[in-house]
Amino acid sequence: MRILIIEENPSLAQIWSAHLMRQGMEVAQALSKSQANALLADQSFDAVILDADIDGGRPFALADFIAYRLPKARIIFVTSNSFFSDGSIFALTSNVHACVPTDSDPSDIVSLVDHHARAAQRQSDHFDG
Repeated sequence: MRILIIEENPSLAQIWSAHLMRQGMEVAQALSKSQANALLADQSFDAVILDADIDGGRPFALADFIAYRLPKARIIFVTSNSFFSDGSIFALTSNVHACVPTDSDPSDIVSLVDHHARAAQRQSDHFDG
């Protein structure tokens, strides 16, 4: 499974990346929207961990690009604020499948990513096969 982490905090991205790689996942990291766009332009991912606070809390253009470029990829938003605690983030972009606090236990994030990456692969296999 291929996972993209888009997170401005390099320490946090590294923690998540290490946990995901220990579970056998291939992980790429982007610390900015421009790095993410470059990776998305020529690579495929099953799931994307996307910092909802990126670029001053404006992640939706990037989420829309992910939906266009990788329609089966699943986005898991992480956020350090409670702005989206009402679930409104799910109405704002089509491929968001979870929204969790940034300070979630890394093993919980790994479980969530594993679940959604596998679901994306099954969906891809269903439509491609």
